[in-house]
Amino acid sequence: MQPGLFDLEFRLDKIDSNGDPLKKLNALLDWELFRADLEAARDKDKERKSSAGRKPFDAVLMFKILILQALYGLADDAAEYQILDRLSFMRFLGLGQGDAVPDAKTIWLFRDQLTRAEAIDDLFDRFDEFLKDNGYAAKRGQIVDASIVPAPVQRNKPEENEAIKRGQTPEGWDENPAKARQKDTDARWTKKNGKSQFGYKNHVNVDVKHKLIRQWEVTDASVHDSLIVPILLDRDNASADVYGDSAFRSEQIERDLRNEGYRSRIHRKASRGRPLSAREKQGNKTKSRIRARVEHVFGVMSRRAGGKMVRAVGWARARMKIGLRNLAYNLDRYAMLAHNAR
Repeated sequence: MQPGLFDLEFRLDKIDSNGDPLKKLNALLDWELFRADLEAARDKDKERKSSAGRKPFDAVLMFKILILQALYGLADDAAEYQILDRLSFMRFLGLGQGDAVPDAKTIWLFRDQLTRAEAIDDLFDRFDEFLKDNGYAAKRGQIVDASIVPAPVQRNKPEENEAIKRGQTPEGWDENPAKARQKDTDARWTKKNGKSQFGYKNHVNVDVKHKLIRQWEVTDASVHDSLIVPILLDRDNASADVYGDSAFRSEQIERDLRNEGYRSRIHRKASRGRPLSAREKQGNKTKSRIRARVEHVFGVMSRRAGGKMVRAVGWARARMKIGLRNLAYNLDRYAMLAHNAR
């Protein structure tokens, strides 16, 4: 049957009746907010001697594709296919059925441009300023936490792993650059709950009131959570309270928080020969009701993206992808908060 004139409109109406979060996000946010930072990143990365060739796709369009990938856990090939296939994605991007769609290689190259330009921090900060200007400033304290982000396990020989740990290039890799490019020498092993995991850590600071990510950093998985606390602290939060689980508690952190004017609400932990008192246990239980809010953040990112694994080679690219996930979470969370406030 030949499609009718209004078939597309009817199909989109049906999508809307089931609730399209992307349409809500488009209605609540002017994506031009990010254009200056995106164009600056492109200009910073340009090394072409000639302007010949196909005109690049619009920077904001490409950025919105990266946000789609972060929200739905899409690889570059899958993103290209889903944009071609899904009406809701096309509408979100402002594409018509006859418009050209960036292919997987173009998506990869644009993200790599942003990675080399170290643009993710500017983009994240730009949206954080937007949040503050629109009534979503950080309030009621801050929660620090970290989540392991698995990376594909590297099948290296023992002697190769030892060389990597020493910061050296394993023997023979220089003669095989194609192999070396596929090896992630930045990710590390760690143990959590007795289970070994390989990859990176996403360290975040979430404000208590809105459950929005305010500060973040990415390290290899072996870095202890407590070492990143000074980087994560948000001085703009209206409350001095800092929450965290017992992994963040140490005499040094407690002293630093006091000296900086913060109030520690970090869980107390027992030590050998010194179990927690009933009062300390009750205090931890009370703090947990607030600290648990950060688990929602990691849970949403994991469910929306179809898993937490990051498929990237090296810390810089992994940080870019994890940073995009953090930004995409904030965009999605803002859309929900703003929609519910109407």
